[in-house]
Amino acid sequence: MRHRVKGRKLSRTASHRKATLIALSTSLLRHKRIKTTVAKAKETRRFVERIITKARKGDLHSKRQVMDLLKDKEVVKELFSEIVEKVGDRPGGYTRVVRLGQRVGDGAEMAIIELVDYNEVISAEEKERKEEKVKEKEEKKAATEAKASEIPTGEEPK
Repeated sequence: MRHRVKGRKLSRTASHRKATLIALSTSLLRHKRIKTTVAKAKETRRFVERIITKARKGDLHSKRQVMDLLKDKEVVKELFSEIVEKVGDRPGGYTRVVRLGQRVGDGAEMAIIELVDYNEVISAEEKERKEEKVKEKEEKKAATEAKASEIPTGEEPK
């Protein structure tokens, strides 16, 4: 029985598990959205939400505590300046886990974990990419039509 046992071991030693969660958290705070397994996403959610809650205090002690976990100075600067301002008054629940289905190779359940308030930023980037692809397709289609119009179709070779 596992009554009152919190957390997941993720088939790792304690030090490897801590390193994995730190790496996933750093990536999540840098990119605002990452794709991983469901178990890792749920554990990362617990880890990141504690970090963001500490960062919301904004004092020197909390900054040092966060720096002790996240070794990347740029990510910590972004966390204390942009992310904390964006989450603002939200009383927790800074992340979202969305299940994607099973991975082809080994059948592991996959999920996306993302920062909740950064949905607009990510969707805007995806929209720009889609617009670029559509524009490229139109240019390619126009080029093939121009090429086709150059070839005379009415004459048959003798």
